Amino acid sequence: MSGLTHFDAKGDAHMVDVSDKAVTSRVATARGHIKMQRETFDIISEGRAKKGDVLGVARLAGIMGAKKTPDLIPLCHPLPVTKVAVELTLDPDLPGVQIEATVKTTGQTGVEMEALTAVSTAALTIYDMSKAVDKSMEIGAIRVVLKDGGKSGRYEAE
Repeated sequence: MSGLTHFDAKGDAHMVDVSDKAVTSRVATARGHIKMQRETFDIISEGRAKKGDVLGVARLAGIMGAKKTPDLIPLCHPLPVTKVAVELTLDPDLPGVQIEATVKTTGQTGVEMEALTAVSTAALTIYDMSKAVDKSMEIGAIRVVLKDGGKSGRYEAE
């Protein structure tokens, strides 16, 4: 299975051995969004959600999600996450919320999965807190937009 590092020579899934990799500073940023009906957007932006501060809770959920990534993704290494920042921006043009998460560590493997999990968890939390008024919300465009550190160097999405 050439190129896929999470499979051994027989094709069995395994955790990648990073013990020989150098410890370096690493960072990853992921983005995504959640689209919703205008009424739902207005409820969130005006702070009228019955469950409370939707964006504040989603920010905390995103941070928690990043920290729990190895518990959710079977082959992820547990890492000493040194920073998680989750930014939620109301976007009236969607309408919805743009989500960006940046995760940092100093270690032997990257934090792309943690950044992706933070964005996903924040979006799911917004959905959960708003589904009583809008079950048609759509989560999408979740992707890594920046990865830096380690042997493969820097990646920036176009």
